[in-house]
Amino acid sequence: MGTKAKAGKKQLRLFIFAILCSLGRSKVYIPEPEVKVAENNPVTLSCSYTGFSSPRVEWKFVRGDTTSLVCYNNKITVPPSKPTVNIPSSATIGNRAVLTCSESDGSPPSEYYWFKDGVQMPTDPKTSRAFSNSSYVLDSKSGELVFEPVSASDTGEYSCQAQNEVKISERSDAVRMEAVELNVGGIVAAVLVTLILLGALIFGIWFAYSRGYFDRAKKGTSSKKVIYSQPSARSEGEFKQTSSFLV
Repeated sequence: MGTKAKAGKKQLRLFIFAILCSLGRSKVYIPEPEVKVAENNPVTLSCSYTGFSSPRVEWKFVRGDTTSLVCYNNKITVPPSKPTVNIPSSATIGNRAVLTCSESDGSPPSEYYWFKDGVQMPTDPKTSRAFSNSSYVLDSKSGELVFEPVSASDTGEYSCQAQNEVKISERSDAVRMEAVELNVGGIVAAVLVTLILLGALIFGIWFAYSRGYFDRAKKGTSSKKVIYSQPSARSEGEFKQTSSFLV
């Protein structure tokens, strides 16, 4: 704040501006339009008003030709910072695409403006010949830019800017978004490859069954056979009979 040296102290000249949105007979009272205070000392500035139903009060500091917003609705003001964006590199034509822009420093809260190829986008695309072929919704409060659906003309470089009553921010980095056609050929090719692989698997299983590979696997190779031979005839008088087994 600007000060003047006087008797070892500095004067602080503060000018108060109240922007009050209302109609009718209204008054603003400033008990001390000019306040003198020693540097580094605290000071309380007063302002009262009558006849306003929903006033919006701002405190501003004037130094020469420069006016700075100091306080808005009892909150210290901060200029918005450079916004960050979230923009898809490609979007399918006919589908929905959402682009976001945000910053966290601005007070009062910032409003957002979008640019395509360096040209500011209107809130309603039908009001501009340059954007009449596009179909989008731009929310300046949230910073969202929604294409629904994406069209071929939406290809371009997008950036955004934040602004409040204190200052306009630096523009965000530009990011290119390509509006692309749905790859029908690729989808058909993928389906054909899948069907071919499935057919090969079914043929392999059928071939194995037809050759008996599964039956052989069930029987195994470790089973043993037992052969029984009848005893040979003996002469009379022999009282022993023998039996032989061949394993």
